[in-house]
Amino acid sequence: MLASGSPRRQELLREMGIEFETVTKDGIDESFPETLNVKDVAEHIANGKANAYTADLRQGDILITADTVVVLDKEILGKPKDEADARRMLKALSGRKHKVITGVCIATPSGRTSFSVETKVTMRALAPDAIDHYVTTARPMDKAGAYGIQEWIGLIGIDYIEGSYQNVMGLPTQRLFAALSTID
Repeated sequence: MLASGSPRRQELLREMGIEFETVTKDGIDESFPETLNVKDVAEHIANGKANAYTADLRQGDILITADTVVVLDKEILGKPKDEADARRMLKALSGRKHKVITGVCIATPSGRTSFSVETKVTMRALAPDAIDHYVTTARPMDKAGAYGIQEWIGLIGIDYIEGSYQNVMGLPTQRLFAALSTID
C-alpha cells in the first residue's frame, strides 16, 4: 500500500513494477518539533504518517509512507501556502544550492523501518518572469520548495544534482527497492 496521493510517487512505483493500492486519509499531522535537526524532519513526518495507518494493517500488508522537504541553508521549505509563497520560495532558491530530503517509512504488521535520502540540487538564477510563468502554469502548490524537477522549471532551471533524481521527485527508488527486498 502506498499512503500518498502524490501522482509522482505513484508513477515511480508503477515504473518500478511494484503493484500497490493507494490509500489516503485526511487530517494527518505533518508537524515536527522545532528542535528537530532539519536532516531528520522528512523521516519524522514519514513515520508520523505511518502511525495513522498501522492499526489497519493486515497480515501480508506492506505500507509505504514518504515525505519530502527542501532545505535552503537551515530553513525548511515545505509546500507553499499560495502563489505568493511559491514565488518567494523560488526566488530564494534561484541561483543557489539546496538539499532535497525524502524520508520513507515501510511498515508491516510486525514492524517498520525508515530512512531518509538527501540530494543536493543547484538551481540556476531564474528571471522573475520565468518564476511567474511557472507558478501560474504549473500551480506548484503540492510540491516541497514550490517546484517539480520533472516539470518545466526543472528542465530550464536545474544546473546540477548530486544524488538521486527520483529522490527529488519524491521517492528514492533505489533505496526503497533495496529496503523492500529485505522484507519477508
